[in-house]
Amino acid sequence: METKTLLLALGANFFFAFGSQFFTYFSRKLGSVWMNAFKASIAFICFTTWLVVNSQMRWIGVEMSYPLIISGFIGLGVGDVLLLLSFKEMGAGKTLMLFAFQPIIMGLAGYFLFDQQLDSERLWAIIFFVLCLVIFSIESFKDHGHWGTRGLIFAVLGILLDATGVIVTRYMFDGDQSLSPLLVNFYRTFGALVFFGLYQFFKPIHLVQKFKSLSTADRSGAILGAFLGTFVSLSLFLAALQYAHLASLSGIAITGAIFSSILECLWQRKRPSKYLLLAFLFFLFGMWILLF
Repeated sequence: METKTLLLALGANFFFAFGSQFFTYFSRKLGSVWMNAFKASIAFICFTTWLVVNSQMRWIGVEMSYPLIISGFIGLGVGDVLLLLSFKEMGAGKTLMLFAFQPIIMGLAGYFLFDQQLDSERLWAIIFFVLCLVIFSIESFKDHGHWGTRGLIFAVLGILLDATGVIVTRYMFDGDQSLSPLLVNFYRTFGALVFFGLYQFFKPIHLVQKFKSLSTADRSGAILGAFLGTFVSLSLFLAALQYAHLASLSGIAITGAIFSSILECLWQRKRPSKYLLLAFLFFLFGMWILLF
């Protein structure tokens, strides 16, 4: 994997992990659906503004736009609601560690859909990333004595839907090399808003009312989390996705769990555990293989 692509992916994971601290807090405070609808709205406004100001907004046709809208509906709408439900149950760090299973899904998709080979170097890197998951799982079981089945179900379903959205998006990138990550994100976040618009018919989200009920500090935190964790993170991620090897890119996603766990230690002002330090060591091994 090229260094530029690798740095884009790492940046995307860091900002998503940073935003996840806010997502977890507001999911517990106002509900996961509200948090997802809010961050999708902020991201959509940011993407629209950027494209209009830079004269990059354009209609890409029905055949290109509909799959992207559907991928956003599935991944950024339904999938992210399930992920934030898992954040609420398990915490962001433990949910993100389950993304270590995504390389298997993405590797198979890359092999069968995009003729991408899974060479021994990438396989070893993915193994080291998955070992991070194993270490976090051992720590979680030791601390709580159970796996948290409800949170695990939400997380696995969310990850599957997220992977589906990513695969569809990569397919569209391959179909039209002129597509920019920001334009693709515009259509995908629009798809997420379509989902929340339909959800609103069955159960009101009270997007504006709940936002107004927050304190000034919480309002700032919600906007900052949505901006960094969705707009910035998605921009960097799709820039990496445009050319990256799918299995390697999804393997790097486990770094989100490490970033999130480190940030949780800072947020809660506690020392990192020996499990976190060991997981970080395996992460460095995996990164060394991908880089060198």
